[in-house]
Amino acid sequence: MRIGVLGTGNMADALATQWVRAGHEVIIGGRDTHKAERLAARIGGGAKPASLRAAAESAQEAVLAALPFGAGVDVARDLHAALEGKALVDCSNPVGPGFRLLTDGGPSAARQLAAAAPGAHVVKAFNLCHEDVWRMRPPVFDGRPLAVPVCGDDDTALGRVRELVRDVGCEPVAGGGLERAGLLEATAALFIALWVGEGADAQAIAPPLAYAAGPGHLETEGGTAA
Repeated sequence: MRIGVLGTGNMADALATQWVRAGHEVIIGGRDTHKAERLAARIGGGAKPASLRAAAESAQEAVLAALPFGAGVDVARDLHAALEGKALVDCSNPVGPGFRLLTDGGPSAARQLAAAAPGAHVVKAFNLCHEDVWRMRPPVFDGRPLAVPVCGDDDTALGRVRELVRDVGCEPVAGGGLERAGLLEATAALFIALWVGEGADAQAIAPPLAYAAGPGHLETEGGTAA
């Protein structure tokens, strides 16, 4: 794929590096062209620097919006024509002081991005982990590849993003339509609060799949448990 990356921060660095290694053509777009040049040079592999607009226009299949919550909407609104028909990947987390969800009671960050660029196909993904996890080659824990929930409404865009998830060494998980993106963002707010605020292991919250529906669905030595 030819992928445009909007932003020059840590998430842009981590994901773009993995996608270049997977053989994709990546264009790094930044407001500061010098930062875009430095990031493209660090990534190597033919990554090219550009302005935000040029990165969006040059992309053919997908664009990563690796921008802080709030800034992404303004950029998407400005570039809406260049984003039309493309998968627009939103990895932002609208989390504020006190690990508060900044969109509480309103549209998710992903829905706001979709409203700003109505011709794009927004897909929520890559928002549940620190950027250093995305730098791992691959992110495998206890022998299991990291699962990445993906939310969106367009089948073609979802297919492209699932491919990009696999190229990072992870397994895509169907998260539903874009209306469920807010659940991913709320999950990120909860996880960050547990990890940073409490020092808790968020992975320990959920039981294994075999137990997810309760013990009544498990077979025991004496038959089916009540």
